[in-house]
Amino acid sequence: MKYITLLLLMLGLISCRKRLDSFLFNPSKLDSYQLDNYQGEVSLDLAGQYSVPQNMIHFVDFPITDNGKTIQIKGIYVGDTATISQDTVILYCHGNKDHMEFYWPRQKLYANAGGLGRYGVLMFDYPGFGLTEGTPSESNMYESTRSALLWLKEKGLSNDRLVMFGFSLGSAPVCEVAGNTSDYPLQPSKIILEAPFASAEILIQDAALLSMPGSFLVDLKIDNASEIKKVNVPLLWIHGTADSFLTMTNHGQLVYDNKPGTKEAVKVEGGEHETTPFVMGYQNYIDKIAQFIQD
Repeated sequence: MKYITLLLLMLGLISCRKRLDSFLFNPSKLDSYQLDNYQGEVSLDLAGQYSVPQNMIHFVDFPITDNGKTIQIKGIYVGDTATISQDTVILYCHGNKDHMEFYWPRQKLYANAGGLGRYGVLMFDYPGFGLTEGTPSESNMYESTRSALLWLKEKGLSNDRLVMFGFSLGSAPVCEVAGNTSDYPLQPSKIILEAPFASAEILIQDAALLSMPGSFLVDLKIDNASEIKKVNVPLLWIHGTADSFLTMTNHGQLVYDNKPGTKEAVKVEGGEHETTPFVMGYQNYIDKIAQFIQD
């Protein structure tokens, strides 16, 4: 009976392979971006702190070609778009959940790091997320990041003033760009990874609790633990010790250990996947980010 159950489970996993592929992408669509007026679930509750004035909020878009169709990637830039050629900019690659509304509190935090307006912050929705058309995939996630970098470069940003920040799923495009220096229009001078995952294979094995190759279940090739070996710019790694989605030991620690050169670890005792900034203390959290960028 035990073997029959296992066989049925494996057959079920094969039949829902595409659903397991989509395990890494969990988007929601929107009719509009409401930001501070959004009534749905958000990543963090800032309780009215760390506001951003309307004149610093800019809705932007940049194109990609996906499966022969041109789609517009929707983004939000906080800062002054006229001074990108002089400013330091954080390109924030968000996680696998919902859309930019969910991560808007985080963008406001980063815009307040080092004092409001010290850094420009660009965030964008991958295909299939929020108001961005299309269906999410590993390849178009990277193409979206490429297009965001090109938009910044055309505004005058240079490598020495670019910081890339990847949260959860967003660690993949950051490691991809930083590890493949000749393939993208800009290269970061520093990277920040919060709750990164080691690889799609380890993530699926964690989720499935089965001793079989992750490639049996998913087509994704994401492997941050390998890509990080090619990254030579400084890294700040932040991870909650109580993260039950991407465990610190199986994921973040492996990425950190594989990173050569300059790196700094911040392990937040009791922090869960989404709660690390709150547990650490919002001001302590953004002070650490600002310190890392400034040093």
